[in-house]
Amino acid sequence: MKEDLQQKLSTINPEAFQKDLIGWFEKEMRELPWRKNKDPYQIWVSEIMLQQTRVDTVIPFYHRFMEQFPTIEALANAPEENVLKAWEGLGYYSRARNLQSAVREVHEQYKGIVPDTPKEISSLKGVGPYTAGAILSIAYGVPEPAVDGNVMRVLSRVLSIWEDIAKPSSRKSFEEAVRHLISHDNPSYFNQALMELGALICTPSSPSCLLCPVQRHCSAFAEGVQRDLPVKTRKKSTKVIDLLTVIVQNQQGEYLMNKRPSQGLLANLWEFPSFEKQQNERTASQINDFLASDFNVEAVVESEPWMMQDHVFSHLTWKMAVFKGELSNLSNQNKPHATWLTKEEVEKMALPVSHRKIWKQFVSLYL
Repeated sequence: MKEDLQQKLSTINPEAFQKDLIGWFEKEMRELPWRKNKDPYQIWVSEIMLQQTRVDTVIPFYHRFMEQFPTIEALANAPEENVLKAWEGLGYYSRARNLQSAVREVHEQYKGIVPDTPKEISSLKGVGPYTAGAILSIAYGVPEPAVDGNVMRVLSRVLSIWEDIAKPSSRKSFEEAVRHLISHDNPSYFNQALMELGALICTPSSPSCLLCPVQRHCSAFAEGVQRDLPVKTRKKSTKVIDLLTVIVQNQQGEYLMNKRPSQGLLANLWEFPSFEKQQNERTASQINDFLASDFNVEAVVESEPWMMQDHVFSHLTWKMAVFKGELSNLSNQNKPHATWLTKEEVEKMALPVSHRKIWKQFVSLYL
């Protein structure tokens, strides 16, 4: 494939491609809060947030996060609970934990200055090749590739690359292509322009080829195969898990909450007691057994769920049946992962998106 890629690259004039691409970007770039300066910390935060999340969704979260943690020092010294609360609703919470861990390393090892070399910045937790390339090129003007899904889609069409972009090994081809084409005078705008082009013009299903600034360089357009690219294998069907969730209230008006384990899915977030349903057992018995064994709690639980909710992750789907319950008996031995919280305290805790939706619905109906 390497010789084939070199042959395709040889058909493009890099300077002309750069001029057309960057010229379009200078006119059409969106006004985004992280584009107002070249602060590497702000760019870093935005790039982590933008992973697997749309720009329009990220903007309000970015503003809120930067208000609370405007500097590397502020984020490094913040309690994890506060960081997760600020991240609440964005999902993929490991991104927030890795970001804070890496920021602490920058604060301690690099005197609060984000590294400006590929080797050092790539050693930070959660900073992969794309994030490293984005920070280095946008903040520091280093001509490093920043290859995300948008960039692979654009270049697969421009260069007629038929490698499966879902395979990690394909990224090397696209990184090589960017290294050949990137502007050394303005790598920041070049990389951002490729991403912007993929987001606005060279879209997955209906590319706006007549509006494309690099149409004259595009092999797929010339061959009429732009809708067939990129090649991407479909993901396997996601696993479906039936969950039973219960909101238990005591006589003081407090709610039973569970802290998830420190490792794994949604680590360290708070949730209402929730567990996987066993298909061949009575629901009421399952809930009572679960509360007794995991929380030392006995409760009177309504026989029917008051809410049904599906929550989709990238690799699985939760089908959640939500019940209400009232505390009837409490053991003196508390479980370390459990606590009782008032309504006001629940509002302040970092909850998974699914449980935040449940809580909002509960409040609107019953409080």
